[in-house]
Amino acid sequence: MADNPGHPIRGLRLLLILAMALTIAGPAGCRRTDGEQPVRIGLAEPPRTLNIWLASDANSNKVLSQIYQPLYAMDPETLEPVPWLAAAMPRHDPVDNTYTVVLRPARWSDGTPLTATDVAFTGHLIQSFNIPRYAAKWAPVAEIEVPDPQTVVFRLKRPCANFIDGALATPVVPAHRWAAAAEAARRSEKPLAALLNHPVTDPVGCGPFMLAGYERDTYLHLRRNPHFFASGHTIAGLSLGPHIDGLLFKVYGTSDVAVLALKKGDIDMFWWSIQPGYLQDLERMPAIEVIASRRSALYFMGFNLRRPPFNDLALRRAVAVLIDKAFIVERILQGQGAPMTAVVPAGNRTWHNSAVSSPGAGLSRPQRIRAAHRILHDAGYRWQVPPVDDGGRIQAPTPVLLPDGMPMDRITILTPPADYDPHRAMSGMMIQEWLADVGIPATARPMSFSALLATVKSRHDFDAFILGYGRLPLDPDYLRTFFHSANAGPGGWNMSGYRNPRFDRLADRSQREGDPQQRRRIVFQMQAILGEDLPYIPLYTPLLIEAVRTDRFQGWVPMLEGIGNRWSFCRLRSVRADGDRGGA
Repeated sequence: MADNPGHPIRGLRLLLILAMALTIAGPAGCRRTDGEQPVRIGLAEPPRTLNIWLASDANSNKVLSQIYQPLYAMDPETLEPVPWLAAAMPRHDPVDNTYTVVLRPARWSDGTPLTATDVAFTGHLIQSFNIPRYAAKWAPVAEIEVPDPQTVVFRLKRPCANFIDGALATPVVPAHRWAAAAEAARRSEKPLAALLNHPVTDPVGCGPFMLAGYERDTYLHLRRNPHFFASGHTIAGLSLGPHIDGLLFKVYGTSDVAVLALKKGDIDMFWWSIQPGYLQDLERMPAIEVIASRRSALYFMGFNLRRPPFNDLALRRAVAVLIDKAFIVERILQGQGAPMTAVVPAGNRTWHNSAVSSPGAGLSRPQRIRAAHRILHDAGYRWQVPPVDDGGRIQAPTPVLLPDGMPMDRITILTPPADYDPHRAMSGMMIQEWLADVGIPATARPMSFSALLATVKSRHDFDAFILGYGRLPLDPDYLRTFFHSANAGPGGWNMSGYRNPRFDRLADRSQREGDPQQRRRIVFQMQAILGEDLPYIPLYTPLLIEAVRTDRFQGWVPMLEGIGNRWSFCRLRSVRADGDRGGA
């Protein structure tokens, strides 16, 4: 947790640390070189680990993404893969099913040459330990060959459409720093656990920054890596530095404290989404810029298709018509988001099918009720008192009767609790009210996230639920993961139990298709099928709202998922005291 400012010793220690970090003398590794100073960044929580293989929390990845680097990165404008540690796009031989990658000249932050052996070591390490988060990406790789120190050849077992976005976007680690740890882990009783728990206090990477100092719960300092391979190069049309001395992360316990620090100028950026309640004050301050970015996120309502009542497509379509996504965005998200149509977010421009429509879009509340009533009536549902009378007027209905004449049992919409995610909890309550407009008896029930996930993913004992994926990968292979019938069993990610043979065939083809344009057509078809069958109703994608000070640094690079990215930190320059803004 963050330091208690009321504690005199800890408070004094923190002031000394920050004062030293921002002076010319500075702490070790934080010395000013050409008039630049570290960018001061507020974090909501401390990084949980510096072990790249264990890191799964956002703050660990924020730090480690500046240290360890992949072969290919995401172009901030097109979102397509571009050569990063690699010198060019891979040469693909479809006959042998090989990908040949040539590396840029590079060194690790300790000065050791980075070679193809390090890349091969990384892949073999992931495969031999079956490391979570990466193993599935490397599963198609049959062999890794190193014909010379700058060349790596990957031979695949089968065609893999997302090989570049998957395996080749994995961070590379130095063999000379990890070989001994890997060998010791292999000899242990639980090799994977031993590797994941290997203590890392001085990570060696090839990124723009390297660790200079760290005190957990207080600060973490990265300084500029003098061996960074991309310094002085232009990649994706951007001339890269870094031009700053480093990054100084300060841990704050609450958003209130962090936003106050931003307003006072104690930090240059709070690396977390800013809640709407803070925006009015921040937007009034001339030295602060508020930046809204699209996210690759999906928040949705899912149904249990394994049992009544939601195994009936007509009922799912009626529910979809009743849900007013624009209302959710405007009232619950306070405008900080966008309604979703297709399951692939609109921010993912390459793969989003904009032709998928949202049922009921643009209809008024009475029009939605009339449309839902018509869908249900045509499917055989009845009421003693219907929601729409013979004259077309809306009225309070009695509970709906199923096509067999039996009353519909009360359905439960599971949501996370309000203290975990108020948006999803409040969306569940609104949907409960909207369903009542046509006599569908529903109750929104919050439950702990872990219990909710166990209920829908393992036990399959539910009617409907509201969940979300806060950061989906750009490659749309997750459509196969979420909706292929092979993943519908206990513990699988097809939580709805959706089964459609045509969708399965398309999903399998998509995974193998090597032609990007043909694969795009397949993925668009998959989204269209899901838009018709509605195992999920996509609800909204929240915006990522960030705020930075403009009186010390400029050059932030906006892209999907925000300005906190490797491009920004390689482009930032200080704003000179004399008003001369260094070109970015």
